[in-house]
Amino acid sequence: MDAPDSPGSLGSPGSPDTPDTPDTDGMLAEQLLRLTRRLHRIQSRQLEPIDITPAQFRLLRTVASYDAAPRMADLARRLDVVPRAVTTLVDALEASGRVRRAPDPDSRRVVRVEITDEGRATLRSLRSARRAAAEEILAPLTADQREVLGGLLSALVDGMPERRC
Repeated sequence: MDAPDSPGSLGSPGSPDTPDTPDTDGMLAEQLLRLTRRLHRIQSRQLEPIDITPAQFRLLRTVASYDAAPRMADLARRLDVVPRAVTTLVDALEASGRVRRAPDPDSRRVVRVEITDEGRATLRSLRSARRAAAEEILAPLTADQREVLGGLLSALVDGMPERRC
């Protein structure tokens, strides 16, 4: 065991745990968190006139991505949320006429979620709002920097282990 003053021990000058040593990974994580919050605020502001939340937008996009109407459980799994969260989002989207619940032809116990024409029209509006939000957040970057950032973000996303609930 290292003595308290030996190199590499906790609290020694130059060790990662010293208050005056920069924590690069911690700073990167903080910057990513701040950027995520900022993007969320900008996106919320862009979505407000369309009267939809970012979570509802995400669910609507997900429903539209399926070839056939998905089950509620499929949506929960794809979104990595609990089924109750999907129910709440579907309730709101159904009340606004953007999705509808439909019985499964093979099982009376299964409910499927279908996107409506109103939902498709909303998605078209939302895509332009999303582009505007992205442009606002990426404005300080050159085209080359955006390309590099895209590659780095892909490496982070693709390198993440699959979460299991």
